[in-house]
Amino acid sequence: MKNEKSSIPRATAKRLSLYYRIFKRFNAENIEKASSKEIAEAIGIDAATVRRDFSYFGELGRRGFGYDVKKLMEFFADILNDNSITNVMLVGVGNMGRALLHYRFHERNKMKIVMAFEADENPAVGTVDAGIPIYAISEIEEKIKEAKSQTAILTVPSNKAQEVANILVAAGVKGILSFSPVNLSVPKDVVVQYVDLTSELQTLLYFMRKD
Repeated sequence: MKNEKSSIPRATAKRLSLYYRIFKRFNAENIEKASSKEIAEAIGIDAATVRRDFSYFGELGRRGFGYDVKKLMEFFADILNDNSITNVMLVGVGNMGRALLHYRFHERNKMKIVMAFEADENPAVGTVDAGIPIYAISEIEEKIKEAKSQTAILTVPSNKAQEVANILVAAGVKGILSFSPVNLSVPKDVVVQYVDLTSELQTLLYFMRKD
């Protein structure tokens, strides 16, 4: 199997976690083989898309024989780095931030929020929420070494997002999941993924009204 991440289309990359989840479910149900049609139906796409996605990784299965569920589950766990714990930092402990602090990532996968940060003057600094310590943003360069993390979730107001992103990059963060609806300017070696709940809801409502 080859693993050429740089050549994988973004749309395919966004489906990798879906494939992993489906193969984990199939494995839990003691299903040993799954066809591209069965995988597609479980995700809600067409079989041709599944086969095209899988083709970027070489021979994952043989036509007419189906895909080995356990083998593919382990394959996607490997490329998604779900075989080891990934420490994640949270920046911004407002309503969204606190909801994420209480979301038990580690029970569903091997990602774990290990610490959170807020503005130095915020009263939350120095407290612990859901077992996770909250530090001042000015301490991030020191604390990031303790956390052994290069990944951060950003849930700060839009007008502060770029400023905080600059602090994260300077501290050594290489991956940012941003809930702030603004495009961040970061170096080429830093990956940013955006989550815009308002946009997703508007898209949902559009398709609901389309019919």
